[in-house]
Amino acid sequence: MFISKDIIYVGVNDKKIDLFEGQFKVPNGMSYNSYVISDEKIAVLDTVDAHFEKEWLENVSAALCGRAPAYLVVHHMEPDHSACIKSFLETYPSAVVVSSAKAFLMMQSYFGEAFENRRIVVKDGDELPLGKHTLTFIGAAMVHWPEVIMSYEKSENTLFSADAFGKFGALDVDDSDWACEARRYYFGIVGKFGAAAQNVLKKAAALDVKRICPLHGPVLSSNLSYYLDLYKTWSSYEAESEGVFIAYTSVYGHTKEAAELLKTELEKNGQKVVISDLARCDMSEAVEDAFSYDRLVLATTTYN
Repeated sequence: MFISKDIIYVGVNDKKIDLFEGQFKVPNGMSYNSYVISDEKIAVLDTVDAHFEKEWLENVSAALCGRAPAYLVVHHMEPDHSACIKSFLETYPSAVVVSSAKAFLMMQSYFGEAFENRRIVVKDGDELPLGKHTLTFIGAAMVHWPEVIMSYEKSENTLFSADAFGKFGALDVDDSDWACEARRYYFGIVGKFGAAAQNVLKKAAALDVKRICPLHGPVLSSNLSYYLDLYKTWSSYEAESEGVFIAYTSVYGHTKEAAELLKTELEKNGQKVVISDLARCDMSEAVEDAFSYDRLVLATTTYN
């Protein structure tokens, strides 16, 4: 995937995974994104899942063209993005790790060391000059882990957004319906941290962002107002459209009959209705449906 002359994609696609984080169905797989910024000093941005260590290191090596990286920037410590930190540092012994203070505490737990002799601790507003490129760091605690940082590269108007603006699905599958799998990803992964997401969106509003590079899913480089507006809606727990979502469970089938009758009557009155059996519907699909519409009807019982 071409991003720009100096920003190179080195991530991987996971086509074997069936449940992301052991619970979310991902029939189209998952991408673990990583990037290289090539400049006077080279920065590698994030690693990938441990199962793809060899492939990722090969991708990084190809992007480096024989040069040595100066920095490994770690935006997020979840293992699908941080598992290869130690192997990277063993491969490139002159590289320095750049991350938040809380991330280094996690590295101590993960790897038995916090790389005190080869690290730079950054916080909101700090900068990392690479040459003509400079990364400015943005504190993004609880979007969706406490150590998360994002970074913004001004010369290319690029936001490296960690898990924000990510979506389910490998990059070599059709991503034309971004919102469907991004919505399901948001509410499954980030959803309960809406206030924190709102805080980061306010910071991003002050930047001239023309490209978003997330840790999952495609790089976003056109119609960014569409994606930003969706995140504002989701993080404020507002509905996207007019309609009614009916959620039910039914032991003996009577509540199901009542829910289906309600759906029929609402549709007669011109309402758009989605109905889900919570005992059978995938959890993330049900949550996505609930937040797509402005009214929610719960028809649940343990008796009927």
